[in-house]
Amino acid sequence: MTYTYEYPRPALTVDCVVFGFDGSGLQVLLIRRGVEPFAGSWALPGGFVQMEENLETAARRELEEETGLKGVFLEQLCTFGDPGRDPRGRVVSVAFFALVQPDQHPARGDTDASDAKWFEAGKLPPLAFDHASILGAALERLRGKIRYQPVGFELLPKRFTLAQLQTLYEAILDRPLDKRNFRKKLLSFDFLVPLDDYSGGAHRPARLHRFDRRKYEALARKGFLFEL
Repeated sequence: MTYTYEYPRPALTVDCVVFGFDGSGLQVLLIRRGVEPFAGSWALPGGFVQMEENLETAARRELEEETGLKGVFLEQLCTFGDPGRDPRGRVVSVAFFALVQPDQHPARGDTDASDAKWFEAGKLPPLAFDHASILGAALERLRGKIRYQPVGFELLPKRFTLAQLQTLYEAILDRPLDKRNFRKKLLSFDFLVPLDDYSGGAHRPARLHRFDRRKYEALARKGFLFEL
């Protein structure tokens, strides 16, 4: 049966903010648009939702098509629907954000993305559409999230030093953290497991650690505050 709608219907898109950590700073994955509007400009990966897709399926498809990323952590952020946000017409976008390790996910452009590249979060080029606002909202979500969840599961290698973990948190929060207080807080939880291995290097080697996801999830179900 065919329905006739009294009111126009806006188009629906998804946009993905992909965060990574390269060991020294927070990174953002961008694509260079190969088509109009904003051809040649840098933007977040994303595109139109197909009729048979749910939102997360569309976001994962666009990520894989435009950047090659697949099987990554993905969380819905919020919806952006300003009437003037897209010159093609009335377009509403549902934004997602992802957390990955850049060295495990090299950037490559595909489909309507002529290029893809990791950028330092603090040194981004001008972005198409309202993607700067979407990115800002994702960054605020990430900064809030690390206060109640250890996001290092997705952003750090399986084995890491406490210095690497502190560098990650300082990169996300964009401020220094007291070393003693940071380590005391982390080690008070049972999900951070010290290993018998140490990092290499010319100076004093540092002990490696790993996250125990099972213990973390059990603690999260009870409720706890990971406040720094």
